[in-house]
Amino acid sequence: MFMKNSRKMFAIALVAMATTPAVASEDINLVLNWVPTADHSPYFYAKSQGWYDEVGISLTIEAGRGSGAAAQRVGAGASKIGVADLATTLLAKGKGADTVAVMAVYANSPQGFYWLKESGITGPEDFAGHSIGNPPADASRVMWPLFAQTVGIEPDSVEFINVSPQAKLTSLKSGAIDITSDFYNEHDLKLQAFGDDLGFVAWRDIGINPYGNSVIVNGDYLRANPEIIANFVAVTQRAFASCVENEDPCLDALMADVSGLDKENQRNQWNRIKELMSDETTRTVALGAFNGERMAADYEMVQTYFDLENPFEINAAYTNDFLDTSIKMAE
Repeated sequence: MFMKNSRKMFAIALVAMATTPAVASEDINLVLNWVPTADHSPYFYAKSQGWYDEVGISLTIEAGRGSGAAAQRVGAGASKIGVADLATTLLAKGKGADTVAVMAVYANSPQGFYWLKESGITGPEDFAGHSIGNPPADASRVMWPLFAQTVGIEPDSVEFINVSPQAKLTSLKSGAIDITSDFYNEHDLKLQAFGDDLGFVAWRDIGINPYGNSVIVNGDYLRANPEIIANFVAVTQRAFASCVENEDPCLDALMADVSGLDKENQRNQWNRIKELMSDETTRTVALGAFNGERMAADYEMVQTYFDLENPFEINAAYTNDFLDTSIKMAE
């Protein structure tokens, strides 16, 4: 793995967390994958509690413009740390971005397809002959051949229609499209909109389960400042565990810093996110831990379905070495 002496580095982080730093704080910019919502609440909570300050990190949280942009920024060193979809990060790494994933947030893929049952669709085996609406660069569109092969239909048996993220549900409701792709986070909003008429299939439930959002760091910065990254991961892992135990303080911290959010919607999102955070590895090894076999499968998927320009060793793309194995995802 990336570091051979992970116990030593984690011990450094624990000591730092227990003392006030005697040196000036390190300014760290954390670029998110998108605008802040419930899945980002642990960072806001830890910041509001002063946990990052306690380990000598002066943290600025910046809204993102997509995982691709976040991965590129971190890879180029414009931001030291970020949040990005892992497959997108691997693709950026293949284009030269110097990134290392240090903590998995979505241990399960958030990707899913939604449709209305009144259309006659009962499951993905019925998608043939129907239209799917999503943005042209949507990951689910790029990976569609894998999905089609998995469910046993021809990849060219559907029509893709360009639809903006904001227009997905209205297009589905109006009948302009038959199916749309979307993240599981806002599943409850769709249930409220369509009720029993809503059809849904999660990619993870049919055996397509790449890692989703992950904490990534700039490789050069990590190599030069392992103690700072160890401290950041220690605080962040602790914050996620605290928010899993009790989401209210975390959502309050998020909403105190971000306007226009509805708390109950964010609570529903967080409950869905907890499902995405939980797998055998995060429950038995450590909250946020990557599984080596799954990482190898994700790399193979990216090689097959994306344009991976320059191959690399997958072990260089991630590490579990900064995670505290005593902190595990709740059952």
